[in-house]
Amino acid sequence: MDTNTVLAVIGVIVVAVVLIAAGVWWSKSRKRDLDRALGQVAPDDRKTREAKAAADARLAAEAAAASVSADDAVAVEEHDKVAEQTPAQSASRSEAQPAAQPSAAETPESVGSRLTRLKAKLAKSGNPFGKALFNILAKDNLSESDWEDVEDTLLLADVGADASAQLVDDLRTDARITGKTDPEAVRATLKEKLLDLVGRDTDRRLNAEKPDANKPSVIIMVGVNGTGKTTTAGKLARLFVAEGKQVMMGAADTFRAAAADQLETWGARVNVPVVRSDKDGADPASVAFEASAKAKESNVDVLIIDTAGRLQNKANLMDELGKIRRVTEKNLPVDEVLLVLDATTGQNGMTQAKVFAEAIGITGVVLSKLDGSAKGGIVISVQKELGVPVKLVGLGEGPDDLAPFDPEGFVDGILS
Repeated sequence: MDTNTVLAVIGVIVVAVVLIAAGVWWSKSRKRDLDRALGQVAPDDRKTREAKAAADARLAAEAAAASVSADDAVAVEEHDKVAEQTPAQSASRSEAQPAAQPSAAETPESVGSRLTRLKAKLAKSGNPFGKALFNILAKDNLSESDWEDVEDTLLLADVGADASAQLVDDLRTDARITGKTDPEAVRATLKEKLLDLVGRDTDRRLNAEKPDANKPSVIIMVGVNGTGKTTTAGKLARLFVAEGKQVMMGAADTFRAAAADQLETWGARVNVPVVRSDKDGADPASVAFEASAKAKESNVDVLIIDTAGRLQNKANLMDELGKIRRVTEKNLPVDEVLLVLDATTGQNGMTQAKVFAEAIGITGVVLSKLDGSAKGGIVISVQKELGVPVKLVGLGEGPDDLAPFDPEGFVDGILS
């Protein structure tokens, strides 16, 4: 084969390869144009694929967030969203939509139903305080040692030294106790004596529920960390809503992380607006002032102001409580200062109560965690020391486990 022939063959092969390559390129180009026309272009490089993956992840996250229920809102951090707003925007959001508002507001339990349920819960708690007293006093003949056991039982129950001595003296001189063997007579006598100490005729109404109450009626919640103060504020709002009152809350606890979010979650469940700061660590008094101004403007029935938990030995923080009250009263009078005490803390709670009484003035006590434990005697000692009544008690973790304190139900419960 001569040279010309070889060159001709090579030329044919080259042309064939070029034609094939051109055909393949044209085919792919035509398919890409067709896909583009149909809106189905697939990512053809790493950058495009990464962008699409990021978009898919964002959409999935938004879908998951939308499915979070209102009951789960306690665990959802909303601080970043709030921090992007101005104070005016934050206040506006508080009034119009208190938090992650549920599709339908919950209906809180009525007061009568709460009292019945809480009394039954207290009676079932296995309280050792009343049973120990009854077992001693039901003996045929009480010795000096038995009377010492009675006083020790009262002291262990945090009734307090003065109240314990008074009760023992009253029981020793009562003919229905000394020399009697009828258990029912002993129980009836013990019940009467305990009712006298607890205060059967004490006015325990919240000032907001009295006929001459101011409108709005302002309640300031105070107490040390860990007593359940913010939770109690939320439960108290539910209690007022159950009575048909319009309620607003002020989140003046600006130091504890997520305290305002927690309060908003409680408010959202019953459509109660919450006034809060747009950032953590803001001046609590400024929040109280803004809340009282908005409550006055809205003419609600009750304003509940939650404050930060205070250690009783922090004088500057106690002074802050006084400041909160003073600036609030520039807009509205403060009708109630409720001290939230953990019933299980016993006499330590008494120390706290005295300091708060001196710092801001207390009109009533809320005993949380009064579950029938041996510390139930704190009801008697706190009233005797402070001269103010226990107005509300909490016996559980449920949203409606807060009710007005019922002396007779309390005594029946601990003696059952």
